[in-house]
Amino acid sequence: MREIGIGLIGTGFMGRAHALAFHQAKAVFDLPHPLTLAALADADPQRARQCAQSWGFETAHSDWQRLIADPKVNLVAITTPNHLHFPMAMAALAVGKPVYCEKPLAVSLDQADQMRQAAKAAGVVTRVGYNYQHNPIIQLAREIILRGELGSIVSFQGEFSEDFMANPASPWSWRCEAAHAGGALADLGSHLLAMARHLLGDVEAVCAVSQTVHTQRPASAGNREQRTIAVDDHVHALLRFANGACGTVSSSWLKHGYKNHLAFEISGTLGTLAFDQERLNELRLCRAGETGFQRLLAGPDLPGYAAFSPAAGHQLGYNELKTLEVQELLMALAGEAGHGTDFEEAWAVERLAAAIRLAAREQRWVNVDEQ
Repeated sequence: MREIGIGLIGTGFMGRAHALAFHQAKAVFDLPHPLTLAALADADPQRARQCAQSWGFETAHSDWQRLIADPKVNLVAITTPNHLHFPMAMAALAVGKPVYCEKPLAVSLDQADQMRQAAKAAGVVTRVGYNYQHNPIIQLAREIILRGELGSIVSFQGEFSEDFMANPASPWSWRCEAAHAGGALADLGSHLLAMARHLLGDVEAVCAVSQTVHTQRPASAGNREQRTIAVDDHVHALLRFANGACGTVSSSWLKHGYKNHLAFEISGTLGTLAFDQERLNELRLCRAGETGFQRLLAGPDLPGYAAFSPAAGHQLGYNELKTLEVQELLMALAGEAGHGTDFEEAWAVERLAAAIRLAAREQRWVNVDEQ
């Protein structure tokens, strides 16, 4: 592939994040192939034209199918609401184009399975937007675990909480629809499940409880009409990992005071490691026999960090993590293996989430391979 022509579908928050990431990747990394922003699609023609011009894309489309068919596009980036991931990705894979899709992969496990099978048949690179795993400090955490510095892993305690739906007057959105893979587990918890697998590997069995706290929400901001809500506001689960560790995960979009609290503590026979995405440039590490935690700051000694800053303590942010995700994707397109989440791994995350939902529904332990 001499040149990579990016086709971006969607112009919301994640569409903008992808556009910024592609621009930054061109600016800060020595990429194996030239990168062009070939086309952008949005259902609103005026918005498509405005965003294409503002974000530096050559062509605007109001029909995503035309973007996929565009001969200048040879990588399709999907940043639409979740229910559109499946038809868009399947169309791109059908014509042999690599796909970079936001999470969660699909709105059902069946769709996710079809997507991973289509990707396998097409033989193309796929990636899913679990960008938090591309944080250099998370890669350090993974290395600490793999080197055995924590000893045998005993437990994983994870939480992803925000408060953007804590107010019952917060209006309905597509995230409140089960058919759109709505709810706290899909929207937030999928990141946490992906992180748990990234750090500790397969989960064998789960049990769980979930709850819809606010069963009615305004149909829109300021609207007196109420819509019934059936998706989970929060979920709590117990996990049994294949490596013998036990774990807990919880996900909530009702927890006052938290804005991006993707956090975990991993305990082993020789120490404990802790992280919080709200302080994304540091780890806390306590080794057996020490009286407290040591703070480990991200710095240019960690792969990826130095591309943005030559000094520790100067901090990376959300958009830099997205840029690192894009860099890994582009290197994969050049044939260099990486640690990105492909459709196969994203399906495994969806299978774990499906097991948690079943366990909550039936109030029992569920083996993940039942799904």
